[in-house]
Amino acid sequence: MDHPFSRRGFLGAGTLGLPLMAAAPATSAVPANFPNQPIEMAKEIVTVSHSNIKRVKELVEAHPSLSNAAIDWGFGDWESALGAASHVGNREIAEYLLSKGARPTLFSAAMLGQLEVVKAFVMAQSGVQKITGPHSISLLAHAKAGGTGAAAVFKYLEALGDAGGPNRPPLTAEELAHLKGTYVFGDGPTERVEIDSTPQGLRFARGGHASRLLHLGDHLFHPAGASAVQIRFTKGAGGAVLTVHDPDLILTARRM
Repeated sequence: MDHPFSRRGFLGAGTLGLPLMAAAPATSAVPANFPNQPIEMAKEIVTVSHSNIKRVKELVEAHPSLSNAAIDWGFGDWESALGAASHVGNREIAEYLLSKGARPTLFSAAMLGQLEVVKAFVMAQSGVQKITGPHSISLLAHAKAGGTGAAAVFKYLEALGDAGGPNRPPLTAEELAHLKGTYVFGDGPTERVEIDSTPQGLRFARGGHASRLLHLGDHLFHPAGASAVQIRFTKGAGGAVLTVHDPDLILTARRM
C-alpha cells in the first residue's frame, strides 16, 4: 500500500480533484546576500540623493524600500538617502523621498523649515540641538542649507547658541606636514593607512575609503560622523605613531 505522502500517492492526487503542482522553475541568479538588498544599490541611492533627482526616482520606483536606505561611509558614519538630501539642502529630493515613505528626522525638518517640529524636538530632548548629522554636519548647517525656506529655523537655532557644533582647534601647516604620511600596522600590502591633507584638514584613507578627521586638540581627532572613535598621533622612538580606538584599541600604526 502506498504511504499517504509517497511519490505515487502525490502524483495520483490529480485524479482526486487536487491540482497538480508544477516543478518550481530553477533560480539561476539569486544574490549571495539575499534577502538583504545589495550594498551597492544602497550606496548608489544615498550618493545620488545629494543631487540627482532623476536617478533617485528611477531607483525608488524600482525598489521602493530604498527610500529608507542608509550606508556606513566608515567608522559608523551612517548617512541615509534623506540625510544626504537634507544636509545639502535639496528640498526636491527630500520631499520626494518623504512622499515615498522615508522616515522624517530632526535634520530633514530643519532643512525643510519646519520650525514647530524643530522646537518640539528641542523641548522634548534637552541638548538635542547639539547632535550632529552625517559627516558631523551640525543642525544649524542643515537649516542654513535650507535657504530662505528655513530662515526661521536658522534664526531659532542660532539663538540657542550651541546648534552649530564645537569650535575645533586649527592645525598649522607645519603640523599638517608632520602628521601626513603612510602608516603601517603589518607586513601585508593592505595593512597601511594614508594620512593626507585637503583644504578641510587631514584625511584618513584606506582601501578606497576616506574619512575627514576632525581635530579635538593635542593631535587627537575623530572621523567625521563618528565622534566615539578616537584617532591619536604621538611621537614614538621610530617616528610618528597613529592609534585608533573604538572605544578599545583597534590598531597601532607607525609612519614609514
